[in-house]
Amino acid sequence: MSQPIYALNLFNIANKDEYLAYSRRSPKQVQAHGERVLALGKFRESAAGEIKPRAVLILVEWASKEAFDSYRTDPKLADLHPHRGKGAEEYIWHLFDKLEDLRPLLK
Repeated sequence: MSQPIYALNLFNIANKDEYLAYSRRSPKQVQAHGERVLALGKFRESAAGEIKPRAVLILVEWASKEAFDSYRTDPKLADLHPHRGKGAEEYIWHLFDKLEDLRPLLK
């Protein structure tokens, strides 16, 4: 059985019109592929670590890695993804497996 995954999106807005073209249409499309936005955020401050800050955070829970991949490769969305690419810069898109707790990592 496939497990949920989390997609961490960190980025800056490069072109407001392009990102708006993406964000107006994407919620309906990503939901159809098994997505649920858990958090939206605007950068506030660096508390620790050495990563270059990004202005925007989006944390998304996908039903599975397959659901995530189907969104990225759906031919019906080929005209949608370029808006994200042109509208955002310094994009970080990392996937994380869902854990109920940290015990598997601490073994």
